[in-house]
Amino acid sequence: MEHGNNHFQKFGVMIDCSRNAVMTVEQLKRFITVISRMGYNQVQLYMEDTYEVSGEPFFGYLRGRYSKQELKELDDFACSLDVELVPNIQTLAHMGSFTKWRSDLTDIDDILLVGDEKVYDLIDRMFASLRECFHTKTLHIGMDEAHHLGRGKYLDRHGLQDRFDILLSHLNRVCQIADKYDFAPMMWGDMFYRLANGGEYYEASSKFDASIKAKIPEKLTLVYWDYYTHDKKRYLSMLQGHRQLSDRIAFGGGAWKWSGFAPNNYFSIKAAKAAIRACVDMQVQEAFFTMWGDNGGECSSYAVLPTLCHGACIAQGITKTADIKQKFYEWVGVKYDDFILLDAPNRIDGNENVVNPAKYFLYADCFMSMLLNTEKEEYCKKYASVARKLKRAAKGAGEYAYLFESLAALCDVLSVKVTICTRTRRAYESGDRAELDSVIADYKKMIKLTKRFYYAFRKQWFTDNKPHGFDIQDARLGGLIGRMQSCLERLCAYRDGSISSIAELEETIVPITDGLMNLNSWGRSISTNKF
Repeated sequence: MEHGNNHFQKFGVMIDCSRNAVMTVEQLKRFITVISRMGYNQVQLYMEDTYEVSGEPFFGYLRGRYSKQELKELDDFACSLDVELVPNIQTLAHMGSFTKWRSDLTDIDDILLVGDEKVYDLIDRMFASLRECFHTKTLHIGMDEAHHLGRGKYLDRHGLQDRFDILLSHLNRVCQIADKYDFAPMMWGDMFYRLANGGEYYEASSKFDASIKAKIPEKLTLVYWDYYTHDKKRYLSMLQGHRQLSDRIAFGGGAWKWSGFAPNNYFSIKAAKAAIRACVDMQVQEAFFTMWGDNGGECSSYAVLPTLCHGACIAQGITKTADIKQKFYEWVGVKYDDFILLDAPNRIDGNENVVNPAKYFLYADCFMSMLLNTEKEEYCKKYASVARKLKRAAKGAGEYAYLFESLAALCDVLSVKVTICTRTRRAYESGDRAELDSVIADYKKMIKLTKRFYYAFRKQWFTDNKPHGFDIQDARLGGLIGRMQSCLERLCAYRDGSISSIAELEETIVPITDGLMNLNSWGRSISTNKF
């Protein structure tokens, strides 16, 4: 194992195990092995409720939670590779998957009820269970994005209180419990900024009273997280800002796999370069890359290996493109230029910003696509071309071939579907029977290709993850196929004269954007109606 990076004592990766995709034990071992070769010496498992807690049967209930035995096995394996396995959990917000069963522990939204002794009893048992499973002293306690802290049941009980005091009181109580179990806690740093700036985090000019720092536990490490910019100056100023609050600072960057089925390595790599160089300048000793799975965890963790490779190389002082690509081949066993093609479904216009048309074009309604004005005929040919490239790359991808096959199948669907709403409306409005026949033929082809994609994606999911969470994909993709079939049957009925009109096709679509965007929401993509 290389493990030798030139600039960081701890250099890690955070894997999201809470957005339905919970990697199997064997796949996690495989993943840890690959990134260990790159020089990473820490892996954080982001588990909101997907781990076993004594006395809490609804903690991770039917969500593929890791048992204590599974975590012990993973921890032992990581230790054998000199990799620190770290639990990354939540002790304030983002607890909705559990608190839907325990509303008595909820303040508002997905936020725990600060000050309630039942909450601290729960946190005590959470920490006790984790201590059974992990060798590490490091414990990430979360505490990010608690936007409405103190504004629900807490407000009813205690009246209006200073929200800094609420946060600091809870933080100190949680850190006392962490100390009881010999954990050294770290937390996301955004809430201090949000409370000072009306909800905003990235306010580089923020100033904090020294009294706040004095109330933050000395053992706590504060994590500045930022996934959104290529501007080194912002990283530098935000790191300096966090040092107003703590002398113990870590950085969390992003390997963008949380915008649907395909990754965004191009954006992530540029961000990583700027961020790591800023961390080096500021002598930050701990850094890690987050791999979130927002809105269903559709993208494989392996898809962002190019980003992780770049991050490792920059940390080790390797900067030449040819050298980075050679390292990637040594570490992964696949050509870098082939692997980076996994980005292509989201880059059909060459844009290196984070956009995810491969997801929202897939789910856009055939009759009422809210992104109708962004459908372009040229995208059909581009998706067909990307599909061919991915299929060729799959032949040399070895054990990673299933990633390419899944996205190739998706692009096959999009080569037909990306303009289906435009073509449907045009044929309906013209009343041209030949044009209607052509569109109807493409509906049949589209449904067949979507079923093929379903099976390819299912193979990917069951290769990487536990089965829990795929029920949501079954519902989404099954619903998509059902909706396609419904639209097809109504078009046929209209063509044949069985019905005289199709109401949805007579409504005007109001544009919500002028170009490709990042809309990582299945619900917002499919309909304006309630579900």
